[in-house]
Amino acid sequence: MQQQQEIMASDGSTVIVPRSFRLLEELERGEKGIGDGTVSYGMDDADDVYMQSWTGTIIGPSNTVHEGRIYQLKLICGDEYPEKPPSVKFQSRINMSCVDQETGVVEPSLFPMLADWHREYTMEDILTQLKKEMASPQNRKLTQPPEGNDEGRADPKGLVLRCCIM
Repeated sequence: MQQQQEIMASDGSTVIVPRSFRLLEELERGEKGIGDGTVSYGMDDADDVYMQSWTGTIIGPSNTVHEGRIYQLKLICGDEYPEKPPSVKFQSRINMSCVDQETGVVEPSLFPMLADWHREYTMEDILTQLKKEMASPQNRKLTQPPEGNDEGRADPKGLVLRCCIM
């Protein structure tokens, strides 16, 4: 069954937006590039007709231990998105107060945006908020795992993901 989202039309009436339209909107926005270019996102697999698997990138904020680092994330939008938040997992190793060190999963109970999710929030909002969290007092100076380590995180298919910039 197609999930839907209610929005208020300019005349005050309620309009129902199907889940797929919402995700197409986010995809279009992600493809155009957003903000200052330090966060980006897009679909993981163009053949994913359910638009569930997404990839995100955050360039670490300046004047923090994250500066100059590029972090890759996986976002999974389940059938109930945008009513329920996507699951968010860092593919790159990172030390942050809201991220499980073993799995890379952003713990909803430790990340307010996921804990108090509103359907108006987007994947862009999540990435932007995670970047802000990197610059917060509790995370800006935490010792980070070495870059380029061989302990890549496995994706759900069991493949190891690595990023190389030439």
